[in-house]
Amino acid sequence: MRGSALWGWLGPALVAIFGGVLRFTGLGRPHAVVFDETYYAKDAYALLRYGAERAMLGDSDNPIADKRLIAGDLDIFRRCADYDQCASYVAHPPLGKWMIGVGEWLFGMNPFGWRFAAALVGTLSILMLARVARRMTRSTLLGCFAGLLLALDGLHFVLSRTALLDIFLMFWVLAGFACLVVDRDKARERLVDWWESAAVSTTGPRLGLRPWRIAAGLCLGAACAVKWSGVFFLIAFAVLAFVWDMGGRRAIGLREPYRGAFSLDLPPAAAAFAAVPAFAYALSWTGWFVTDAGWGRGWDQATSSGPLFFVVDSARSWLKYHFQVLGYHSGLDLHHPYMSEPWTWPVLFRPVSFHYPTGLPPSACGGDACSQAVIGVGTPALWYGAVLALLGCVAWYVTGRDWRAGAVLLTYAAGWLPWFYYAIAQNRTMYLFYMIPLVPFMVLAVTLMAGLLLGRADAPPPRRAAGAAVVGAFALIVLINFWWLHPVLSAETLTRAEWWDRMLMTSWVTPAPK
Repeated sequence: MRGSALWGWLGPALVAIFGGVLRFTGLGRPHAVVFDETYYAKDAYALLRYGAERAMLGDSDNPIADKRLIAGDLDIFRRCADYDQCASYVAHPPLGKWMIGVGEWLFGMNPFGWRFAAALVGTLSILMLARVARRMTRSTLLGCFAGLLLALDGLHFVLSRTALLDIFLMFWVLAGFACLVVDRDKARERLVDWWESAAVSTTGPRLGLRPWRIAAGLCLGAACAVKWSGVFFLIAFAVLAFVWDMGGRRAIGLREPYRGAFSLDLPPAAAAFAAVPAFAYALSWTGWFVTDAGWGRGWDQATSSGPLFFVVDSARSWLKYHFQVLGYHSGLDLHHPYMSEPWTWPVLFRPVSFHYPTGLPPSACGGDACSQAVIGVGTPALWYGAVLALLGCVAWYVTGRDWRAGAVLLTYAAGWLPWFYYAIAQNRTMYLFYMIPLVPFMVLAVTLMAGLLLGRADAPPPRRAAGAAVVGAFALIVLINFWWLHPVLSAETLTRAEWWDRMLMTSWVTPAPK
C-alpha cells in the first residue's frame, strides 16, 4: 500500500463525515410517512413490540396508522379476538426491519427515529467504499474519490434518508464484497509465504482458517435476510472468490493450480458461501421462531408430534411461509405509476416519486404555486459517466484481464441482468431504486477509469496533470449536479417553476402534479 496508513483511514473518514452531514441534516424532513415507509417503519415497530410483524389500523385507502404516527399517537395496531389473527403477512425477511427498529428504539417512533439506521448505514457505506477502492487501486486519493462520488449520488442520498430496505441490502452486499477483497489479499500473502519456504508441491498448501471469507458469508447471508435478491450477489461472489483462488495458485507458478483449488479451496468455500449465509439468514428470523405472533407460526401445529415437535413444527411452518412469499414475488404484476423496466435504469428514465404533497399554500415559497418533493433518482452526471466507465471496464478486461474490472462487471451483471428475466417472463412490478446495490460498483467502475486517466505515479508530469484535470472536472460536475438536484431530493419547498427546472426528462413526472 502506497502512502501513509494514517491518511488511509483519515481521508476516507473525512469523506464519510461529509456524506454523513449531508444525510443527517434535516433527516426528519419531511415530517410524513414517505412512500413504502408505510410498511417498513411500522413493521420495525411491531418487531420491537411483538417480535414479529402485526396488522395495522386502516389500509392503503385509509391509512389510519400513518395519520396517528405523524400525530404522535402510537395506538396503531389492529385489535383481534385471537392473537394470531393479527399476524401480518409480509413479503420480505426481517433483518432490514430490525435495523430500522434500532433507530426507533433509540430515538422514538418518529421520522428521525425510523430513518436513523438508513442514514447511519448510508454513511458507513461511504467509508467502506473508500477503503475498498483504496485497497483495489493502492491509492488513498482514488479511495477518497470513490467515497466522494458515492456521497454525492442522489439515489444513495434519498435511500439513506428513507426507511426502506434497499439501502440495507446495498450495505451488506458492499460489506460482503469488501471482505472478499481483503480475503483475496490475505490468501495471496499466505501463498507467497508458503512458496518462499515450503517444499516443492504441484497443488500448493491448504490456506487454513479464512476469517474474512467467513465474514463475507455472514454479510451475504445478511443481505439475503434483508431482501431475497441478495442471493444474486451471493452466487456471483461465490464464483468470483473461487476464480480468485484458482488465479492465486496459478500466479505463484504451481503446476496444477486448478486441481489444488478444487481439492483444497472448494470445500471450505462451500461452507463459507452456503452454511454460513444459511445460518445468518435463519438467525434473522429469531423473533418469528421464539414467539407465536408471526404469520403462519402455528400452521403445522396440529400435525406434528413426538419429542422434536417444536423443531418440526417450526421448520415446516417456516418453509410453508417461504413458499407463500415465493408465490407472491412470482406473481407481483400490479401496475404502479412509477414502475419501470430494468433496461431503462442506467439512464434514469423513470425515477420514483417518494413524496409530493398537494395543497401547499403559495405563501410557503413566495410564488404562484409551491412544490415539495422527494424524488428517488441518481445524480445524472455520475450515472451517465458510469455507463461509459462500465464500457471502459469491458474493454480493459477483454484486453488485459484485469481482476478489478472483472469483479465490477460480474457484480453489475449479477445485480442487473436477473431483473430482465422478471420483466420479460413475468412482467413483474419493478422500480429504479432496485439499482441501489449496484451504485457502489458503478462508482468503482468510474474510479478504475479515473486511475487509468491519472496514470502511474511515475508517469510524466504533463500526463499526470492532464489526467488530474479531467478527473477533477468530472468530480466538480457531479458535485454541481448533486447540488442542483438537492432541493428535490430532500423535500425543500420550491416554487413550481424551480421544481420543474430540476426535472431532467418529462418521464420523471407523469402525470405532472396539479
